[in-house]
Amino acid sequence: MKKLLFPLGMLLFIACSSDDDGIENPNPNPPTTTLEEVQAQNFMWGAMNLWYFWQANVPDLADNRFANDQEYTEFLAATSNPADFFFDVLLFNEDRFSFLNEDYKELVSNLSGVSKSNGLEFGLVQFSGSNDLFGYVQYIVPNSDASTKDINRGDIFTRVDGQQLTIDNYRNLLFGSNDTYTLGMADIGGGTITDNSTEVSLTKIENQVEDPILVAETLDVNGTKIAYLMYNRFLRNFNEQLNAAFGQFVADGATELVLDMRYNPGGSVNTSRLLASMVHGTDTDKLYIRQRWNSKIQSQLSTEQLEDYFASTTGTSAINSLNLSKVYVLATNGSASASELVMNGLAPHMEVVHIGETTRGKNEFSITLVDDPDNAFIYDSDREDQINPDNIWGIQPLVGRNENADGFFDYTDGLVPDIVLEEDLENLGVLGDVNEPLLARAIQEITGITAKQSFSVQMPAKMFTSSRIQTSLKDNMYLDKPLRLNR
Repeated sequence: MKKLLFPLGMLLFIACSSDDDGIENPNPNPPTTTLEEVQAQNFMWGAMNLWYFWQANVPDLADNRFANDQEYTEFLAATSNPADFFFDVLLFNEDRFSFLNEDYKELVSNLSGVSKSNGLEFGLVQFSGSNDLFGYVQYIVPNSDASTKDINRGDIFTRVDGQQLTIDNYRNLLFGSNDTYTLGMADIGGGTITDNSTEVSLTKIENQVEDPILVAETLDVNGTKIAYLMYNRFLRNFNEQLNAAFGQFVADGATELVLDMRYNPGGSVNTSRLLASMVHGTDTDKLYIRQRWNSKIQSQLSTEQLEDYFASTTGTSAINSLNLSKVYVLATNGSASASELVMNGLAPHMEVVHIGETTRGKNEFSITLVDDPDNAFIYDSDREDQINPDNIWGIQPLVGRNENADGFFDYTDGLVPDIVLEEDLENLGVLGDVNEPLLARAIQEITGITAKQSFSVQMPAKMFTSSRIQTSLKDNMYLDKPLRLNR
């Protein structure tokens, strides 16, 4: 049992108080919180009091909030569900992105790109003037259950297991405990969606791994070599594959790059640094980003830990860089956190041409915290035997913000595109094809050659939510460099 922030005896009294022993209970309505729940909430409070970016803005996280241990313990016991305690009691009202998991091992696996999934990535759109929803397929994860079925990018569905999708039921139907569901498909044309009789059954697979590199190829457009990378998550386990893709771009003689992050919700901060170096260069004297923490943590971290410079190696191999002074980025409201970080981190050093929509607006990063007080609650895979075995909750709170070399960080409303172009549900196109609208618009900008197709949008993909946003990771950006506090 790990040490607690207060005496265990008091925990037992508060969590299990009764008058069975003949002693009058001073509280006529004792809390029903269990000892395990109070232990979990004790860990959460301690971790958030130390690390949370907005610790000073949450009165219940103040250092002087409690006069004594009993008052503190009663505070913990007043909420019987750790998830409710985390979200309803501890979070700052402007925090949109902190989350948790009742099993830190699942949380850590998800951060590595391993999850339970059928491989269908989609957006949901609300019908005008109705609570009904329809879905559209954004892409299919290779080597997944969906990749073996007759369903493709651009397909439309309106029903799940025979029920019309609505604002009230989509979570249960698509993201509930059901491992298998059947989609009812629909046709689209002339701004109208019409149900058809086609059905597609999909099953979620345990430990589904997604390679974040969906497309990596060099296009030859009238003699101009244009590298195209469709990159869907920042996963450190795939850093070498990412570097290999850029090695091929260099070998192909690519002089331009279209970086497609339209569906990328983020991930590893270090991987974003490596990608930025592959795009712009490997000058390790150039500042990529600088971290800003709460006042408690900021003073305990060295300059080396607070600043990240462009990299010359992945840690394993030399970085393959295109050494560009201009990059074309495809980004939408499905682009968040580490995707936005790359755009903001590159901006002081090169021209970033943003084509698409305003991004999601997440400029904070998180870390994984577990019940290991002796390690300042920081998850360390080498210390798993030190984590309290009676409390395996893991939390992923926002703990800081990244600013670029110019000191800019204020994009909570999203990064605004230089060239506005929404995806068209009636013409999503094939990812990586020169006629796919967003890529075609980037190619036009690169070559100056007017495309034959029109860029007018008939039915814009106004997402209500998406499969990515509904996962436990949502739009997470996590710090994955070692932290050493000067304590």
